[in-house]
Amino acid sequence: MPAGRAAPRAPVTSVAGAVARMEAIAESLPPGDGLACFNRMYLDVTRQVDNQLGAGFFADPAFMTQLDVTFAGLYFDAVDAVGDPLAVPPAWRPLVEQRGQPGIEPIQFALAGMNAHINHDLPLAVTATCTALGTSPGAGAHLADYQKVDRLLDAAEQSVRQSFESAPERAVDQHLRAVGNLVSCWTINSARDVAWNNCLLLWEVRDIPAARGLLCDGLSAAAALASRMLLVAV
Repeated sequence: MPAGRAAPRAPVTSVAGAVARMEAIAESLPPGDGLACFNRMYLDVTRQVDNQLGAGFFADPAFMTQLDVTFAGLYFDAVDAVGDPLAVPPAWRPLVEQRGQPGIEPIQFALAGMNAHINHDLPLAVTATCTALGTSPGAGAHLADYQKVDRLLDAAEQSVRQSFESAPERAVDQHLRAVGNLVSCWTINSARDVAWNNCLLLWEVRDIPAARGLLCDGLSAAAALASRMLLVAV
């Protein structure tokens, strides 16, 4: 397979299947590719979620399984569209367009991917999951389980940040100091808090096509703008 092209998509119906798909993406991309940088972080978190689904960590593992698979599917849609720039979802275009750009650090790519996936894809995934399972975002333990994922994501984000911040050369490299200042302005937990509010809003307008379309367009534009800011070569 040519370098820079993602692996062909296989249907994903389980979290284990999502993990396998991400592993295939990792094998198909050069390590320095911007998508690969995000994929490594996402794969680590998805493996952790998979491990916790049968361990009593979540109050409603069936809901979380459906959400995880639906959520991952939106990322896979973006990966599958890489060969056709116009087909790439707008929220993902900054990362896809700049994935090979020199001067951008792996942490910038990883957080830009998380930004697109959380700020745009997550509200859509929650709404779709609730619709499929005949529930609503505010029902049962959905919010509590949603917030439990924050713990897993926080650990993954801190690991990525620490690996970047512990680089000895950062102390004397103006470029790395500037990148550190840039990425410190964006955090996964804050993004997920905002995403949950957008989940609730999207749920309320789910049967109003015009309002739903405007909201989705707004989420997409905002996510793309944030990613472009995260991906500035400094």
